[in-house]
Amino acid sequence: MTLKYWVDSFVGPGGIWMWLILVFGLIPAIALVLERFYYLYMKCSWGRGRFMQDLTKFIKVGDFPKAIRFAADFRTPLAKVVEAILVNKDKGGSEVEKSVDEVFLTETPRIQRYIPMLGTIANISTLLGLLGTIIGLIMAFDAVANVPAAQRAQALATGISVAMATTAFGLIIAIPLLLLHGIYLSQSEKIIEEMDEKSAKLVNILVK
Repeated sequence: MTLKYWVDSFVGPGGIWMWLILVFGLIPAIALVLERFYYLYMKCSWGRGRFMQDLTKFIKVGDFPKAIRFAADFRTPLAKVVEAILVNKDKGGSEVEKSVDEVFLTETPRIQRYIPMLGTIANISTLLGLLGTIIGLIMAFDAVANVPAAQRAQALATGISVAMATTAFGLIIAIPLLLLHGIYLSQSEKIIEEMDEKSAKLVNILVK
């Protein structure tokens, strides 16, 4: 399919469906994909290994004030959990558990935010493409039934073109989006599981 084909699809009889897929599918999909990539892979994941290595050095020598400052400066969800544990470690297990739960209640929705929308947008794109397909087929059948014979072939081709273009455009958006939905969901679960694992280990070490 050439660029001219796609341009013609946007300005032709089925253009309204192509624009609907663009506005309600492609544009929000790009925005959410970029936002989630930044948050999950840059803000939440960047330097996690180095953070734990450096933090362990402070804890081993008993320099907890520096460890707290270090965690506060890092500002990842994992660092916030660690900070909560370090700040409350001398207040008893129940207080530490409460502070950890508060961090999880705040950070977990942020980590999982918008990910379900990726699947929803993929479904919307597919359904809008399907709707365009139905409209194109209606145009094709109408051409066979009502258009004069001299114009029938062109009208039939136009209807089929609308049906195929909208289907293809919807699937072009939906298929990668469903793949990214799975990848981002897996990454968010990995981040939350790591927070749970590291916080549990740290609590066992520090809290008596």
